[in-house]
Amino acid sequence: MEARAATAKLAAVFENRSYDANGSIVRTSRDAQPRSRAQAARRKTMAADSIVKASHSDGAAYSVINLGNVTRVAFMVTPQGRGTLREQAEEALRAIRAALAQQRSPQTVTFQTIFLKDANDQAACDEILAAHYGAELPVTTYLYQPPCSGAALAIEAWAIGGNLVQFERPASNVLKVSYDDLTWTYCGSINPRKLTDGVYTQSLDAFQQMKSRLQQAGVAFDHVMRTWLVLGSITELEGKLERYMELNRARTDFYQDTQFGSHHVMPGVKKNMYPASTGIGMNGPSLAVSCMALDTPRKDVFLLPLENPQQTPVYYYEACYSPKSPKFVRAMAGLIGDYTTIWVSGTASIVQSKTLHVGDARKQTEQTIDNIECLIAPENLAQHGAPGAGAKLSDLAKVRVYVKRPEDYAICREVCERRFGNVPAIYTIADVCRSDLLVEIEGVAFAKRASKS
Repeated sequence: MEARAATAKLAAVFENRSYDANGSIVRTSRDAQPRSRAQAARRKTMAADSIVKASHSDGAAYSVINLGNVTRVAFMVTPQGRGTLREQAEEALRAIRAALAQQRSPQTVTFQTIFLKDANDQAACDEILAAHYGAELPVTTYLYQPPCSGAALAIEAWAIGGNLVQFERPASNVLKVSYDDLTWTYCGSINPRKLTDGVYTQSLDAFQQMKSRLQQAGVAFDHVMRTWLVLGSITELEGKLERYMELNRARTDFYQDTQFGSHHVMPGVKKNMYPASTGIGMNGPSLAVSCMALDTPRKDVFLLPLENPQQTPVYYYEACYSPKSPKFVRAMAGLIGDYTTIWVSGTASIVQSKTLHVGDARKQTEQTIDNIECLIAPENLAQHGAPGAGAKLSDLAKVRVYVKRPEDYAICREVCERRFGNVPAIYTIADVCRSDLLVEIEGVAFAKRASKS
């Protein structure tokens, strides 16, 4: 009870809001004006110092992230036309190519996620992508999540450019990207080899494949810092448990002997260390897993697991949510030299461990964004031991918005565009891991760390 009270107090400091015993808001001043000229000036300065620049042109929504020696570009592209699958895919790829041609240095697309309206279109997409990229095909993961707009597909893609960037492809759908003594390894399109097995066995198989592919690349499994676990029929029962609970059981068992981030965990961190993660639904019975890992000899690189002061860490969840609790952190911050990157896990309308605003998509979307804002805030990173780090919503390079009910799309989008502004986004139809949750959002933020002087 003392820990929960301290958590609530810290959350109130961040957002000037109070909660009753059921976790409901009883007072809020989030929309109030800055309390002082100094605070207003600090916000203005932070906006001016942003290293993320969002753009919308030729049908592509994208962000350009300036990280000194390298530039990264995050694309969130949903075709505007409604022709054939090929016509829509080629429209999206042309938009990405046109935007890349405008960058200050040549860019290479490293990994991408294809959101499909129809799973039967995957083979045709493979042919289109192979013809477009040739030998430089990015790491690719397919998710059977229909774009909310009605498009046949949507594409999230990441690119990187810089004179010192090197690439290595050690295995199928595995890519290593190296620069500045940092090596990022991307691993995608991991699917269970036997769909006839139960979710627990399928999940163990997927985790083992992930570990094996990373080993082929010379990367230890404990270097994984971000995962995506996308499960068909996520809330349906399999035996006595929901399928997501069975996935959590497998994840707990597979992770039990792994000390994640042990080489670069922030000094003094006492919180549990797991990868940031998204566990979300999709059409069909399948499971799709992908991950990202970091390896570096640098001494100025630290990983900092982040928890939200107004949410119970998921690994402490009560058994009613999953007999073996989910093993991930709300976000993972990478403190790399002068920069902070924050990978935000799938986030929903939860305070402490309870779902808020049941049945109300607008309020759930607002609460979800409140949770993200609190999670990435400089005050929260300072409380976690990283003063001078942190971000605001406008520092997000992109967001994925998962909407359970198609009829809620317009409401969710209106709220997101008002709160996130120009941040590139993709909206898809996907079941969320609780039957009473209507929206889930994930993203990644980039910010320059404040001067120590």
